Amino acid sequence: MKLDVIKLDGGKAGSVDLGEDIFGLEPRADILQRVVRWQRNKAQAGTHKVKTRSEVSYSTKKIYRQKGTGGARHGARSAPIFRKGGIYKGPTPRSHAHDLPKKVRQLGLRHALSAKMAAGELVIIDVADSTGKTAALAKQVRDLGWKRALIIDGAEVNAEFAKAARNIEGLDVLPSMGANVYDILKRDTLVLTKAGVEALEARLK
Repeated sequence: MKLDVIKLDGGKAGSVDLGEDIFGLEPRADILQRVVRWQRNKAQAGTHKVKTRSEVSYSTKKIYRQKGTGGARHGARSAPIFRKGGIYKGPTPRSHAHDLPKKVRQLGLRHALSAKMAAGELVIIDVADSTGKTAALAKQVRDLGWKRALIIDGAEVNAEFAKAARNIEGLDVLPSMGANVYDILKRDTLVLTKAGVEALEARLK
């Protein structure tokens, strides 16, 4: 399938052929959901922690004698039954990551690219370069009508372009190896450079 290529100033720069096996699939929400869930769970810090009865700041002295009080038998005040006592079976630091087959992860990226193509939210630009001035790039982005966009370049992102883009709200720039399902779906517009298209097609062969 063919798609027009534009320049950052809005001018035309020919067209590019896109592979049907990467950009022409019928998007499957179940695969996208699995990959996004895998990504978000892997990114979760998992630093949640509560104090157990052995960790709360309390004396371990028996609060009253065992028998003869008419009340229930108790040991230390740090028992979970008491206010400010330890927490029973609360969360502890752990990893929330789970495994997902590599083929499913690759398929998820194909379906994310296909979803953007099907929704008409895929733009191909000739090259992502800049003078390094944020104001100039911001004007170009505004003129092109991109409000929340992700730009994926080739193996390396142009340093001056990355510098100009880093302070523009709603604009993210990634190299081709950083392309992922969550970031692609999160943005309204997916912008690929010609080098980015070639790198993604080589990655997903």
